[in-house]
Amino acid sequence: MAEDWEEVEEIEELKYKGKEEKRRKDEDLLKTVEEVFDTFTLEAIYKLINRKVIDLFYGVVDTGKESRVYWAKSPRGEDLAVKIFLTSTREFRRTILQYIDGDPRFKKIRRGTRPLIYAWALKEFKNLKKAYEAGVSVPKPIAVYRNVIVMSFVGEEGVPAPLLKDVELDGYEEMFHKVVDNLKKLYCKAELVHADMSEYNIMVWNEEPVFFDFGQAVLATHPNADVFLERDVNNLVNFFRKRGVKADPKAILLDILKC
Repeated sequence: MAEDWEEVEEIEELKYKGKEEKRRKDEDLLKTVEEVFDTFTLEAIYKLINRKVIDLFYGVVDTGKESRVYWAKSPRGEDLAVKIFLTSTREFRRTILQYIDGDPRFKKIRRGTRPLIYAWALKEFKNLKKAYEAGVSVPKPIAVYRNVIVMSFVGEEGVPAPLLKDVELDGYEEMFHKVVDNLKKLYCKAELVHADMSEYNIMVWNEEPVFFDFGQAVLATHPNADVFLERDVNNLVNFFRKRGVKADPKAILLDILKC
């Protein structure tokens, strides 16, 4: 009887733990939903659905401190990446100001948290569009509204392309030259500096690099553009040097600057 009673207690304890775990998961899910899909964000998504930009909305494929990226489908069945910036992230405000101040496109933006985040989304979309039109390898920009950006999905069936930091390549030198060519095209043709370029912001798809995350990108005329460009070049050279590629960051920087 004692053994039977112990067995009953174990079963009840497992049930309790299961309920507690489910409750925690439910609370985490609710917290995520409330954090991402506030009223203003839901209105923005409905607007994009009514405009026939988005048809089906699937799960999250990437998370960060400031944003979430979701896989979606267009009415034509095309794969989309829907990037949603969190309007509740007040710490993000300091980051935004660093890259918006000095950009003439955003001189009249109000300094409240939500207007700044809307401006940041618009800035990323405009930068992405400039890069795309200049022939830089980036996701195709499709639409922006409030804190939501819609672009082409780089990957397959909801699985995003791997980051440069995560792939094993046969030819790192060839990839390095492709990355530098795109960096030069970004500066010389799109007249932009990414300002946060590294192996974390480059995907590899069909053996080609794909640059993404353009919120912090600045115009080539920005007061800190040269500083940001030098940092971008150094980050990339450091990554490829560890993989056997010989490169001189100063020579690459000078080559980019002279266009």
